[in-house]
Amino acid sequence: MSNNDIIVSLDIGTSKVRAIIGEISNGTFNIIGVGSADSEGIRKGAIVDIDQTVQSIRSAVDHAERMVGIQISEVYVGISGNHIGLQTSHGVVAVQNEDREIGEEDIDRVLKAAEVIALPPEREIIDVVAKQYVVDGLEGIQDPRGMIGVRLEVEATIITGAKTAIHNLLRCVEKSGLKVSDLVLLSLGAGQLALSKDEKTMGSVLVDIGAGSTTIAVFESGTIIATSTLPIGGEFITNDIAYGLRTLTDQAEKVKLKYGCASIEDSAGDVTFKVTRIGSNVDKEFTQEDLAAIAEPRVQEIFQMIRQEVKRLGYSELPGGYILTGGTVSMPGLLRVAQEELAASVRVAVPDYIGVRDPGYTGGVGILYKVIKNIRVRNTGNGAKKTTNRNKPVSTQESASKPGIMERLKSLFSEFI
Repeated sequence: MSNNDIIVSLDIGTSKVRAIIGEISNGTFNIIGVGSADSEGIRKGAIVDIDQTVQSIRSAVDHAERMVGIQISEVYVGISGNHIGLQTSHGVVAVQNEDREIGEEDIDRVLKAAEVIALPPEREIIDVVAKQYVVDGLEGIQDPRGMIGVRLEVEATIITGAKTAIHNLLRCVEKSGLKVSDLVLLSLGAGQLALSKDEKTMGSVLVDIGAGSTTIAVFESGTIIATSTLPIGGEFITNDIAYGLRTLTDQAEKVKLKYGCASIEDSAGDVTFKVTRIGSNVDKEFTQEDLAAIAEPRVQEIFQMIRQEVKRLGYSELPGGYILTGGTVSMPGLLRVAQEELAASVRVAVPDYIGVRDPGYTGGVGILYKVIKNIRVRNTGNGAKKTTNRNKPVSTQESASKPGIMERLKSLFSEFI
């Protein structure tokens, strides 16, 4: 197994850090290793303690390495948060080849042209997503490679983020002894994995409910058009249980994972458990119904806030409805509450790969899915010819001659401060 066939994603969440190892062999993609560690140093999706976050990253990567028996040196890192912004842009270039055939270089140049936008000094471009290409006035082209033309244009969405948040994220990964191949917007990767072509075209909302935050991404016309992050998630349900049962937060989390139910209607009155209450060493018995009575109002509130936020973004009625993912949506009864509160079609998205069939892994697998899709598109467009890939890990020789993403960000960051 050569390392060229291996790609690794890193999803740094509020409750878990997940490292997922994917292998590409003979055109097929498989997940061969998964590492997970409890997340320390993250609050509501933001890094608040670099050293603790570094420790969590190392634990997750070590876990994945032991499973597969290889050493991980480069990772694709997922990024999300309320600092992420989207803006539309337009790029135009003349086709360079003498025979006017559009090649890889032309596409790279037109995307670079789209990146030339006025940005505040504290913001940085994370990615450029092409909505459509236009060749000599012909619109609606998704992949112009191999076409003949004189003028190539692109309608693109520019994904930007706060330099401080990006810098801190990269610093954590770098201090863990890993090299960042690229940053990938988590909701964009998860959307490519979890949504069908029709859902992305007609319009739908991808909702990723994590422990500390909920990310909302609106897809329409085949691409992401709006995103927002709410500072709510599964931790709020845990805190309510801790208060309601008067127990420690750690114990409330265990009880939630084992017996939790988001709907009183779906809960069982004959399922009982005991918890140690604060200020007492005597265990008290509760039923699953008691737990659901505490959890249901909070889950209802979370979906009410999601619905209000989607409305605020300007998308109230989308044909594709809502697609839920993230660790919190595994809770029994949550789908029923979501359907009642959102008053739309709702489904839960789960990655269809062995070892990661859990909504909590959608973001991490989505990162791999997006990277592989980009590699495949470029390889297909160029036959057997080897191409340079925006998302391809840079080799050691290349990185010696070319400044890495961390060095570029350091110089940009020094200008900013």
